[in-house]
Amino acid sequence: MSANAGTLAGVIARAALDHPVNLAVIDDLGALTFAELDSRISASVAAIDSLVAAGDPIAVIGPNHRIWVELYYAVPASGRVLVFLNHRLNVHELESMIARSGARLVIGDADELDRLRTAEVDVPHSDWTSWSDRVDGFEVPSSQSSADLRTKLERPPTSPAWMLFTSGTTTGPKGALLSHSNVLAAVRASTAARPVERDDVYVFPFPLCHVAGYNVVHRHALGRPVVLMSGFAASEFCDVVEREQATSASLAATMLATLVDLVENEPERRIQLESLRSIAYGAAPMPTPLLRQADALLNVEFAQGYGMTELSGNAVFLNAEAHRRGLDEDESLLKAAGTPAPGVEMRIVDELGCDVESGEAGEIVIRAEQVMLEYLDDPVATEAALHDGWLHTGDIGRIVDGLLYVIDRKKDIVITGAENVSSIEVESAVLAHPDVARVAVVGVPDPQWGENICAVVVTVPGAEIDPRELSSFVRESLAGYKVPRHVVVVDELPVNASGKVVKVKLREWLAQNPEKLGSRL
Repeated sequence: MSANAGTLAGVIARAALDHPVNLAVIDDLGALTFAELDSRISASVAAIDSLVAAGDPIAVIGPNHRIWVELYYAVPASGRVLVFLNHRLNVHELESMIARSGARLVIGDADELDRLRTAEVDVPHSDWTSWSDRVDGFEVPSSQSSADLRTKLERPPTSPAWMLFTSGTTTGPKGALLSHSNVLAAVRASTAARPVERDDVYVFPFPLCHVAGYNVVHRHALGRPVVLMSGFAASEFCDVVEREQATSASLAATMLATLVDLVENEPERRIQLESLRSIAYGAAPMPTPLLRQADALLNVEFAQGYGMTELSGNAVFLNAEAHRRGLDEDESLLKAAGTPAPGVEMRIVDELGCDVESGEAGEIVIRAEQVMLEYLDDPVATEAALHDGWLHTGDIGRIVDGLLYVIDRKKDIVITGAENVSSIEVESAVLAHPDVARVAVVGVPDPQWGENICAVVVTVPGAEIDPRELSSFVRESLAGYKVPRHVVVVDELPVNASGKVVKVKLREWLAQNPEKLGSRL
């Protein structure tokens, strides 16, 4: 990445000058070159300026679409913040996020905008088609003048660019503000730790509403194309890889599991994947048996990254060579998150913030340029996360032989199907049921989804709980992926002297008594 590309739009402006005819985005609508993408970004900025007052945030919602990518760059280039909305959320959650962010325009999928209109969310909307038509009306020549390039490069790199809502723990989701510099620092970390070959063609099936979208900027900074999938299906993935001769992809454990199943059942699919050289994963550890199956079937290299929204992406990496040694010799390596990228400092600390002894468990704290600016309008949470100049991740880990091992989530986040879910948020929804007296939500292992959400409940005296009815009740207020898939009724929850539920004991009890879980709802 050019050292001069200090802003997100500057990445594309530079790529358009260096290799204008190289493909930048490939999707069902066709392909855009870097010159065309750069032109679209400039036209989008003009369209934004015609509709929205200076400084007003703009939100985007819907499944993956090329306009998402255009807005990644155009909204920050216009001096505004792009607010990422997850279309899988309940409309009431979305309404709250739009209000809190102060968004003055929502651009997105027509069906998602209909949901917002039905809920009477009073913010101007523009669907993909209408927005594209408006941008076409501001079309500019694909070759940018040096003045245009300077404008894109000179926007303050430390100014806010993206806002993504995290999965809250003790409170609701928090709006993490990421600057141009934050995102580009994460891009540099990935470039250093996970080299990309000069002929790379990258398939991106993750939702663009996640921080994983920084991988799009990563490839663009290297002048390489990104193939967008609107959603993941193993058969479609095979077709896309074959059609585009893709060489790399990022997949969650659930995605890789369905791909392995497909190739096992339809061996001819392997021919479609011959161009694929590497698969990166993150969000949650990859089950070792699944890695071994994929290694035997797919003949690709593996890499993983540890990161979070507050880190603008990944900061710790386990490279292909470590995976190869883990698969061939030392399986314990496959449990590691990896080593910090250049420019990333990492420590393991105790509750007082002091470094623990090597090999001991403690909280993972990180200092790097890619650490977020702040949480929106939440100085208390910002101070708790960023005090002493370090990001306190809330994750528990240890360092052994220079490798980070993540051993628990202090914040009790459940990771299901690559989605982060706050146990506190689910507990609040379950407690709203009139027959529930107490509840503790934990993650329980699942071979397909990584973890399932399990609600362990104590009923009010004399009441009975129907697990399916309780799940339906929760679904009325939360997104589907946040709904408990197991409901276990107990007489009491394990608590410590201060009355707090000891979730470690709860997880141990469930692991020892798996029959209590019943069938997945």
